[in-house]
Amino acid sequence: QVQLVESGGGLVQAGGSLRLSCDASRIIFEINNMGWYRQPPGKQRELVATITRPGSTNYADSVRGRFTISRDNAENRVYLQMNSLKPEDTAVYYCTAAVDRWNGAHYEYWGQGTQVTVSS
Repeated sequence: QVQLVESGGGLVQAGGSLRLSCDASRIIFEINNMGWYRQPPGKQRELVATITRPGSTNYADSVRGRFTISRDNAENRVYLQMNSLKPEDTAVYYCTAAVDRWNGAHYEYWGQGTQVTVSS
């Protein structure tokens, strides 16, 4: 059963913008950290940005100042606003969510990914 559903990917010219959304409403537990990773063609998956439940953020150096991560705790959604896109941002973008239960159990959820292609 798919727990995270991403949307908003597509084709954009360099310098353009896209906004990715991730719906995590199927997760019934309280979500702690949420984030975005990406996997460029022929490369390993890499961190893009993370956000804690209170709203503290962390960004990869390559996107800092261009991308903004945000979340809606009431709706269990996380967003990634991507501005000034570059061809090297081309990748499949994945949403993640982490749950830490009272009994010590830790769960990590991943979406199926959404393709972002930036043309030069």
